[in-house]
Amino acid sequence: MFARAARVPGHNARMSGDDDSALIARFPGPPALARELLDRWHEPQRRYHTAAHLRAVLDRLDELGAAEYAADPVAVALAAWFHDAVYDPRDPDGNEEAAAELAEDRLPPGGRTAEVVRLVRLTTTHDPAPGDTDGAALCDADLGVLASPPAAYAVYAAEVRQEYGFVPDAAFRAGRAGVLERLLALPRLFHTPYGAAHWEATARYNVTAELSLLTG
Repeated sequence: MFARAARVPGHNARMSGDDDSALIARFPGPPALARELLDRWHEPQRRYHTAAHLRAVLDRLDELGAAEYAADPVAVALAAWFHDAVYDPRDPDGNEEAAAELAEDRLPPGGRTAEVVRLVRLTTTHDPAPGDTDGAALCDADLGVLASPPAAYAVYAAEVRQEYGFVPDAAFRAGRAGVLERLLALPRLFHTPYGAAHWEATARYNVTAELSLLTG
């Protein structure tokens, strides 16, 4: 609950047609499916989990070198498109499963679809097994926001709070603190060579600082 993983003010506004077109051009599948998914990413209940988050995840996959690192970079890219395509902050525990089921329904039967579905479900824990290069790439790209500069991280944290604006403050603090504690308990937040080298220390600093503010 309270998000597992900021954008600049106004990020929750619908992206321009040009922005959508640029994203659709990056989709490794039929444009009609990309448009359907983007309509979901543009839903009004979103503040952080918007199309800009999708674009950031895709950009981070490039930064991580996922095209060379992942076993199936196309499956990883498809999983990025689907992983938050279902997002209801009032039912956070069911989002990943619903997104996985959406991928299973929309993609053609076969091994790649099974891999996409597995990867979407993996974003529940962000804890890929050793040697799971596809899972490492997707999870690192999704959690890369944690390694933002402190000011950008503060915006991200504020936007997560906005998505849960219906939750009383004390309950939000407890729930969000639990999420952060689970992240810090992971042996590693990042599993790709690039993520481990460039993002781990900053992310742990940011998460620890936010946790201190919530529990202090």
